[in-house]
Amino acid sequence: MKKLPKGKTPPDLDTWLHEIEDVTAIVQPEERPSSPLIIEDIPSSVSLEGVYNANSFKYLAVGDLSNIDRNTAEKFAKGSFKIEARLDLHGYTEKTAFVAVQEFIINSYAKGLRCVLIITGKGQRQADDNWYEPKGIIKDALPGWLNHIDVRPFILGMTPAAPADGGQGAMYILLKRHRS
Repeated sequence: MKKLPKGKTPPDLDTWLHEIEDVTAIVQPEERPSSPLIIEDIPSSVSLEGVYNANSFKYLAVGDLSNIDRNTAEKFAKGSFKIEARLDLHGYTEKTAFVAVQEFIINSYAKGLRCVLIITGKGQRQADDNWYEPKGIIKDALPGWLNHIDVRPFILGMTPAAPADGGQGAMYILLKRHRS
């Protein structure tokens, strides 16, 4: 918006001031209430029971297939489901892997995929590491990420992959059916 030089007024302002010269304000008497205004609690007309609440999902442990029918659970645990998408987390940092997992699960669900594979790797050992201690930051964090409030509603189950698909360094994820 252009600024006008000092002392100049826009042409519309003169017209406006001319039009409102004979306008007078209406003064209304102020009526004060005799007692304070009290509003009763209004009962809700909406029942919140059955409404989606991400906190209502129980923690899903690796291998817990109790919320899946027996035939599907057996087929899923054996690795007989067709893997429709893969996410390989080799080379990711913990932070970028978390974001990648969230996006992968949400996008896979949106595409209507049912069984996906997330490859974490088994973890890299250093020469001075204890060989009897499990290793793998991303591998250990993955079950918690899959139980995150933004991702858990899309997941039915998770189980370690068959040796041909990565074994202990990979995880099958069974997604809920996408109902539109």
